[in-house]
Amino acid sequence: MPRICIEASPALQQQAGLGRYTAGLLHGLLELEPQADYALAYNLSRQVEVPRDLAHLPRYAFPHGNKPWRLRNAASYFGALAMDLDFAGSHLYHSTGHLLPRLRTMRTVFTLHDVIPFLFPEHHLWQNKIFFEIMLPRFLRQADAIIAVSRNTKRDALRVLNLPPEKIHVIPEGVDARFAPVTDPQQLAAVRQRYNLPQRFVLTVGTLEPRKNHTMLLHAFGALLAAEPDVVLAIAGKHGWLYRDFLTALENSGLEPHVRLLDRVPDADLPALLSAASVFAFPSLYEGFGLPPLEAMACGAPVLCSTAASLPEVVGEGGWLLNPLTPAEWTRAMQRLLSEPDARQTLIERAHKQAAGFSWRKTAIATRAVYHHLLRSEPERSEGATP
Repeated sequence: MPRICIEASPALQQQAGLGRYTAGLLHGLLELEPQADYALAYNLSRQVEVPRDLAHLPRYAFPHGNKPWRLRNAASYFGALAMDLDFAGSHLYHSTGHLLPRLRTMRTVFTLHDVIPFLFPEHHLWQNKIFFEIMLPRFLRQADAIIAVSRNTKRDALRVLNLPPEKIHVIPEGVDARFAPVTDPQQLAAVRQRYNLPQRFVLTVGTLEPRKNHTMLLHAFGALLAAEPDVVLAIAGKHGWLYRDFLTALENSGLEPHVRLLDRVPDADLPALLSAASVFAFPSLYEGFGLPPLEAMACGAPVLCSTAASLPEVVGEGGWLLNPLTPAEWTRAMQRLLSEPDARQTLIERAHKQAAGFSWRKTAIATRAVYHHLLRSEPERSEGATP
């Protein structure tokens, strides 16, 4: 049975969206084929703990922090030795976290989450931007197959990176079964108390960084307070990069008493927090997929979502899609959901239906088909494997 090695670093390091994807895919694959020969690859950027349900899998662990590991992957494309010996015994390697070592003797799959460094370079730290401008095209040429997490990501990749379309497989992400409506009043009261939230609050989930568009939402929320003075805005997400402009805007807005910065919320609390929210708002300027609104819909939260990029594919009719550059639209939509129970209930019903179309099992089935196709075919190693 061929061994399939899956990059697990994003999951083990609990990296936001990449971690969610990697963990969901791994669990989906193991549910489908519990006896298959899967292995984990990860670098030890810090002390990581392999979850109990993955602890039985073979491991390729590397004693490098994230930056040295990134440089080692890159060096394999510039005269250094290919890294096949590091993954001895594997027949296929799946990159889930934007790094792909140069491999000559095994098949490779690369999950392309987005092309943000090319579309929004101003939203990245300069060193990340330069790295991805140089290396991402090489990783994608090296890969035997590319998984794009949305149709929009595939379109953007074709436009920006000039990739062969037949190499790209669109496989949407899934939603974990734990994201379901929490109706127990005690659980809902406990999560409100834990995060100092009133009965009614607007929730957004996303790392504090410019692309998430928190400053626009802050302006829209400020206008909402004139009609709904008891509502709070809760922002769940760790500090990313270039976040200080938002914190300055918050300090200068006079809205700090009405805003709760929750930092990263543990996964165990998220379903109850999403279920308790009066409105879930997701005004992002660009997403390769967009898990937070999907998870919110699965929990029965009424969702307001940006029209940008892949988000209409994910949300469909399960949420109200709004222009991310027009705060007045968001103010009106939030007020309507807070004041019109019928509109709110209709949206919740649509959300359940839309979210039901996504599962990690579906993601795993489609991904496994890509693996099997590659393992049955002969490798094609040519100039694509070199700079």
